[in-house]
Amino acid sequence: MIRHAAALALACALGWAGGAHALTPEALGAKEGDVTFKDFKFRDGETLPELRMHYTTLGTPQRDKAGHVTNAVMVLHGTGGDGHQFFRPQFSDVLFKPGGLLDPARYYIILPDGIGHGKSSKPSDGLKAKFPHYDYDDMVEAEHRLAREGLKVDRLRLVMGTSMGCMHIFVLAEAHPEFLQAAMPMACQPTALVGRNRLWRRMSIDAIQADPAYKGGDYTEQPAGGLRTAQAISVIAGSAPIQMQKSFPTNAAAEAEAQAVVGERWKALDANDYIYQLDASRNYDPSGALEKITMPLMWVNSADDFINPPDLGLAEQLAPRIAKGRYRLVPSSEATHGHGTHTWAAVWQDDLKDLLGRSAN
Repeated sequence: MIRHAAALALACALGWAGGAHALTPEALGAKEGDVTFKDFKFRDGETLPELRMHYTTLGTPQRDKAGHVTNAVMVLHGTGGDGHQFFRPQFSDVLFKPGGLLDPARYYIILPDGIGHGKSSKPSDGLKAKFPHYDYDDMVEAEHRLAREGLKVDRLRLVMGTSMGCMHIFVLAEAHPEFLQAAMPMACQPTALVGRNRLWRRMSIDAIQADPAYKGGDYTEQPAGGLRTAQAISVIAGSAPIQMQKSFPTNAAAEAEAQAVVGERWKALDANDYIYQLDASRNYDPSGALEKITMPLMWVNSADDFINPPDLGLAEQLAPRIAKGRYRLVPSSEATHGHGTHTWAAVWQDDLKDLLGRSAN
């Protein structure tokens, strides 16, 4: 289906994709489901009669004597992805394996599809550009309600998030600090998306909307020209210099990759879905309330991240305001993958181990 293909296309562009492996969803005993919220009200006042939140789970919830789930871990995906992106081998084969830090035999793992993504409600379901213009606050509220109301989890042992999911963590940690025992945001900044980070998103949206085939969002065929350009921009945004140099060591190899990007991969995207996904970050800015974050937190970025360049020094300014927070910048190396380093667990699993240890109670 186009929903899964779109997620995979963007995942490939941002360095998330991996090869075949043993720990497939089936091998891990994954279960999928939906929770529907009636008359879901968005922050801007728009309402959707039914908002569907899709999720995948691994493992079994464990409860204390009072009936509270004690072993729930929620992992939040990035822009254009869905919960299934975490079954790629660089993540699941490291963390979900027997004895791994997030072994499903020990933890109840929740992998939501955010609003506008995967199998959750989205513009391409039928409303097209009439779909409510959700933002990160709306997405986080739905993820919180999915856990509490849908899965009866009133506290997470851990929340992890990559890219957009990383930003969702900062919103969630400020809005519901009592809900989180530990947090691990990866590949983002807890401040407004401006400068280059805003530019590539805006340029991608403009490229799609300027295509005559877009027709104000009421298209019958995907606006190919705009989507080709947006897909190409996403490749640069997610680029990893060392990995790209290794993967495309000749002019011919680089040319072939460029042709693959503009020739076929855009066909996996839906224009409205992609515009909404990029635009949801428009008013994100948790920087004013970082002191509200009270749980142990491990924040990890990578030095070769084009989207969150360390040159700006934002993390060094903001991290000290998080009382129990720690920040690590992963140096560039042949083990890092640019922005996509967030899904290569071998790079930062020691940080996760430390966080789980210092947040145990």
